[in-house]
Amino acid sequence: MQLNNRKILLGVTGSIAAYKGVLLLRKLTELGAKVTVVMTSSAQRFVAPLTFQTLSGRPVYTDLFEPREEILHLTLAEEADLVLVAPATAHFIARVAHGMADDLLTTLILATTAPVIVVPAMDGNMWGHPMVQQNITKLAEIGIWVVEPEVGSLASGREGKGRLAAEARILQTVFDRLIRKQSLAKEVVLVTAGPTQEPIDPVRFLSNRSSGKMGYAMAEAAKDLGARVILISGPTALPKPAGVELVEVRTSDEMAEAVKKFFPESTILIKAAAVADFKPREAGLQKRKKDEMPRTIELEKTTDILTGLSKIKGDRLLIGFAAETHDLLAQTRVKLKEKNLDLIVANDVTMEGAGFEVDTNIVTLLDRSGQTIEFPKLPKREVARRIMDYVVKMRR
Repeated sequence: MQLNNRKILLGVTGSIAAYKGVLLLRKLTELGAKVTVVMTSSAQRFVAPLTFQTLSGRPVYTDLFEPREEILHLTLAEEADLVLVAPATAHFIARVAHGMADDLLTTLILATTAPVIVVPAMDGNMWGHPMVQQNITKLAEIGIWVVEPEVGSLASGREGKGRLAAEARILQTVFDRLIRKQSLAKEVVLVTAGPTQEPIDPVRFLSNRSSGKMGYAMAEAAKDLGARVILISGPTALPKPAGVELVEVRTSDEMAEAVKKFFPESTILIKAAAVADFKPREAGLQKRKKDEMPRTIELEKTTDILTGLSKIKGDRLLIGFAAETHDLLAQTRVKLKEKNLDLIVANDVTMEGAGFEVDTNIVTLLDRSGQTIEFPKLPKREVARRIMDYVVKMRR
């Protein structure tokens, strides 16, 4: 396999295994990658920046505050197709796991949207320490790929798990992550997100607690796989995801019209929006005063967007979401069948850390073949990544 013109940012931290970063750089460049090296101050005590500069033929960056015309950590973060940190020390892993950005390498990791791979190297007792393992788990939860160390001779002279992973394993992970980034390159993914607001009058409306966070995470995860993404969003306080076509709507009727408009060009539909099931039969043209407000509001059903589309789905994948408060799997299976879905994502919104407004979720996937997959509580971004990985498998 080749890495022709792929832009890889190689981070090197202060481990005795830093010299292996030189060998890894050489192999990456032989495979055609354009490698830019970023070194921490501790790494420079093991290998001189000039060594990496000579082999890469490119500048080596070491200082977050080096005077430059561009904002260095943003420029490097945006240009990279992949960030690979090898070796990664326990100290570096702890800083990333806790969102610290006190040098160039940790800052650009927070700034990049590219896949990130971390390859730890340390003494065996350090690797096995509960705090290190907790930090490794945190990296996985936020979507960073960890290539675990191997058992062997360590710098201390002891035997144990902590030796930098073999070059072949690291390279295979690089290939896997870069290939994954383009695994939906030919797809057009249509995502709906957020609530709808059904007007009672120009001031008041009926709505629900959806924040749009799960739908936005799904849009970003699909974009990270190379898809063209169209996000149809109800009212939210979320920023527009980079690289996504955003269509803003307010009511269920507007969302139905937008979905109908873009559905013909889509190949995958992800219905994550919490569309109102009912709307007022009549909306006042002016604000109704309290003493004029009727004690009852007559409601009518809104358009069932997904049911209508399922009849003309063709070879598209239709993915729905089900937020329930009881009998989760039983009710979800009914919805999966009735709406002719390929996959449904179910969650019990009464569980702590799941459902509306929070940044985490606890979901179960059910597909039309009857397979069920349960995820633990994870950040919504990681939930979305895992769902999209499953969608890739279904598409294949």
